[in-house]
Amino acid sequence: MTKAINGKVVKGLGGLYCVRTAEEGAPFLFSCRARGLFRHKDEKVLVGDLVKVTYDDSDPENTAVIDEVLPRRSCLIRPPMANLDYLFCVIAAARPAPILETLDKLLAIAEHHGVEPIVIVTKADFGEEESKKYTDLYRQVGLRVFCVSGETGTGVGELRAYLDGILREGRSAAFAGASGVGKSTLLNALFPHLCLATNTISARIERGRHTTRHVELYEVGEGANPGYLADTPGVSMLDFAHFDFFEMEDLFDAFREFRPYLGKCRYGDCTHTGEGARECAIARAVEEGEIAPSRHESYKKLWHVLYTKKHTYQ
Repeated sequence: MTKAINGKVVKGLGGLYCVRTAEEGAPFLFSCRARGLFRHKDEKVLVGDLVKVTYDDSDPENTAVIDEVLPRRSCLIRPPMANLDYLFCVIAAARPAPILETLDKLLAIAEHHGVEPIVIVTKADFGEEESKKYTDLYRQVGLRVFCVSGETGTGVGELRAYLDGILREGRSAAFAGASGVGKSTLLNALFPHLCLATNTISARIERGRHTTRHVELYEVGEGANPGYLADTPGVSMLDFAHFDFFEMEDLFDAFREFRPYLGKCRYGDCTHTGEGARECAIARAVEEGEIAPSRHESYKKLWHVLYTKKHTYQ
């Protein structure tokens, strides 16, 4: 007999999806393919999607098909996930040195989509001074920041307690950042049962080798409706010129520390990119130390990319 059941996509690889369901009487996990209608509509099934699955309970293989993707709360291009509640943006204090512009892009994407961003500074054992600098910078932004070392265990207990508090009742989080920052090592320190593969840093270019090659949600809670945590492939570049992360009009609100200055510039059409402190409230806040210069630089670079894109393809 054909039956329908709702579930959550926890893994997708090569057109095959693993769907978890906790509804009574159904198998715990389904291996599914999506119906051809998704290809015809140019739609994609994402890890984190809530889906409707049909299966034949008389089939010993429990062959199942994804028939429908249920409405999403959020949908990210990078990392490619749906219904994410928290995005842990990971940078290393050193080896490799962080590229703050890439981190700021990740944070802006999360802010725009209503996903709570959190910053993790890893490899605290390599540089106490650098760790403090980045921790202070992003706490000034108004974000929660954890400073940890997956190797020595520094800060791991505090982060684990936080994750235990938020990842329940089906809520999900992902770790995202450049290759080599220690995402998999940290996840193994937090949840040893995951046994994620790790890799080393290239001594020549101080960049990590890709260890995680696909997105997968791992259960980290108890009961029928646990929380989920994902490791994601390394982010080397977020190309706003060619991908529609969000529009130019959405950029200001994607930098949370800019919001108190909305409407306080001398001119109503202020772009907050080149105006002096007399005209622009954002520039004045940077000058007075209320906004970090690196954050303003990231904003200006993004603004110019999005402005060019908008006026090129109109």
